[in-house]
Amino acid sequence: MIVAGLGFRKDAGIESLRDALRAAGGDNAHALATAEDKAAAAVIQALAAELALPLHAIPVESLRNQPTLTQSARVQARYGTGSLAEAAALAAAGPGARLLGPRVTSQDGRATAALAERSSS
Repeated sequence: MIVAGLGFRKDAGIESLRDALRAAGGDNAHALATAEDKAAAAVIQALAAELALPLHAIPVESLRNQPTLTQSARVQARYGTGSLAEAAALAAAGPGARLLGPRVTSQDGRATAALAERSSS
C-alpha cells in the first residue's frame, strides 16, 4: 500500500496539493494522510473526494520522532518531526513502512507531498 502524506499552508489551494502530489509521483497512492489538525481543511477534503481516496488524520503523537529525510525547523517545532508530509505518510502506512523519496514541494511553495509504502517482508 502506498500512502501520500501531505503538508500545506493555510493559503494553499487544491491545485497546490495536486501539484505536490503529482511531483511526488502520487498517481498510484491508495490513501492520503496529513496531521490531525489539518485533516478537516476543505482543500484536503476536496482532494480526497476528487481522487476517491481515504484520508488519514494522524495525531501529533504519531508524527513525533518519525525518521524523515528532510528537516524543517518550523515543522520540527510544531509537530516534533522534520517533515509533515514524510511523517504522515510513514505513520499512515504503518509499521515497517519506508519512504519512497524525500518530500517535494508544489511550484507555488504552499504544499508538500511524500510517498511511503509498507515493506512486503
